[in-house]
Amino acid sequence: MKKLVALLVALALLAAAGCSRKPEAAPEKPKAKIALIIESTVDDKGWGQAMHDAIAAVQKKYGAALVEYSYSEKMKPVDAGSAARQYASQGFDIIIAHGAQFKNLILELSEEFPKTTFAFGTNADIGPKNVFTYMPMSEETGYINGVIAGMVTKTGIIGVVGPVDAGDSARYNRGFWLGVKAVNPKAEIKVAHTGSFADFVKAGELAHTHVKANADVLTGAAQQATGALRAVAEYKDKPIWWLGQDTLQLTMPEGYKVIAAASYDYSAVVEAMMDKRQAGILGGENIPLTFRNGGFVYKFNDSVGPVLTEAIRKAAEQAKTDITAQTLKLDWQAVKY
Repeated sequence: MKKLVALLVALALLAAAGCSRKPEAAPEKPKAKIALIIESTVDDKGWGQAMHDAIAAVQKKYGAALVEYSYSEKMKPVDAGSAARQYASQGFDIIIAHGAQFKNLILELSEEFPKTTFAFGTNADIGPKNVFTYMPMSEETGYINGVIAGMVTKTGIIGVVGPVDAGDSARYNRGFWLGVKAVNPKAEIKVAHTGSFADFVKAGELAHTHVKANADVLTGAAQQATGALRAVAEYKDKPIWWLGQDTLQLTMPEGYKVIAAASYDYSAVVEAMMDKRQAGILGGENIPLTFRNGGFVYKFNDSVGPVLTEAIRKAAEQAKTDITAQTLKLDWQAVKY
């Protein structure tokens, strides 16, 4: 009996000791100073704003005390070097030059500041040990927009206004092509490029050219695409529509012409760089954006009325489901135009 009492007392003491232990706190992220360099602006409703909003969202998530953020706008590659060098000298941990045009600059600076993490994109190359690249697999968003375009068109002619035939824009255009052809093999897709990521005027001119050629659904990528959307919006009383590559276009005054839009969520990229740097990895990797890792957002415009039928919405949603589940493979490189 005494042994039983002693055993019960011992168990009670062990239980009390266990209850008094404080749970181990999860390791906190170290403070990160992040700088952004862009050729456009942080409110361009496209390329630049997508990355700016992502960094701001990460800062809001962890607090300004943990994530310090600064940016430089309207930076041509020839001017961006001084800004990037100044950030590095000030001890910024991660410097993102948002654009493939900054590649040579970043590769040069990475040697000068080996303890600083640099990043540029979109690019699928694997950089030095302190350089990350990132690449949106935008054939995914392009495909969904293509499915909608192929089902919406009445003329059978669809226009694409691209910047240059490279990077994620090339992937988007070809994914769009695959989506159109999957539901409307006879559709004619006209592709034209401005030759610039920021030539809004040329983009508008190309959009008008497409419409004159009887295109009734248009799309385009990069910040210059807002110029094309504004041109589409000039046809107020005509059934001419736009598929967006940035959900911010839905909120523009011209958004009444946007059937649906996709958007990049670079939060996954920013957090991945922070996590990897915390683990001692300063670069040397490519970080993709996909539906699967939360790198894309997709929204329908419910205010466009009957043009967005239930059948079209279901087809687009099914395409997104199949792409996310990786049961639909998109061979965008096979598309030649």
